[in-house]
Amino acid sequence: MDEDPARSPRPPRALSALVGLAALVFLVLMALGVWQIHRLAWKEDLIDRVQRHVNAAPVAVPAQPAWNSLTRENHEYLRVEVRGEYDFTREALVQATTELGAGHWVLTPLRGADGFTVLVNRGFVPTGLPNSRWTMPAGEQRVVGLLRFTEPDGSILRANDVAHDRWYSRDVAAIAGSRRIAGPVAPYFVDAVADAATLQAWPRPGLTVLRFSNNHLVYALTWFALAAMVASAIVYLVMDERRLRRLAGDHQLAAAHH
Repeated sequence: MDEDPARSPRPPRALSALVGLAALVFLVLMALGVWQIHRLAWKEDLIDRVQRHVNAAPVAVPAQPAWNSLTRENHEYLRVEVRGEYDFTREALVQATTELGAGHWVLTPLRGADGFTVLVNRGFVPTGLPNSRWTMPAGEQRVVGLLRFTEPDGSILRANDVAHDRWYSRDVAAIAGSRRIAGPVAPYFVDAVADAATLQAWPRPGLTVLRFSNNHLVYALTWFALAAMVASAIVYLVMDERRLRRLAGDHQLAAAHH
């Protein structure tokens, strides 16, 4: 095949800038791939930890002396139990979308025998369901659920509006303050789990999302593939430049002989 006579070697400065830019893109893509590998390890550890927590026998909710030592790594989704009486006059509704549709989480203070209050997410109620259909068990209750950390401020798109009692996240401190709950309030809340008695009741417990998307391996392979393509382009560029320089040298020798 005839070589293209119109092409000539690039200026060294332009070639260096082009190769340098491509090398930078390659390094960025590799870094993104490595980051996704780290995210993959983190996500797999999270999934494993959550499964161990939710399938374990329930333990007593952490008491006040242990609150400062709570960590997401060791306590998030821990299966716990708490005993006490509900105060339905201080419930809060938090906007939610679940597999049952749009509605609210019902957070109810539960005053325990140990002297502190725990907000219990009793479950989900669909929009428009009158509270006359909600269960309101009286007397001491034993609640089994999953320990969840507070969700301050609001959702990504909307901030909690304390003044108008509009809640978009389960912000324990803000809800407790707005309801003027007396005494110490645990800095976490408990997502009640479903049992035979509550499986068809409202609020509907047991809707905690425990399925975590894990596409990090796909993302990592994508970034690495793009990095390989850039590396191939760099190799092609350098080899093509060498070919052009060799051809230019041959043309100069041929012209000198004439």
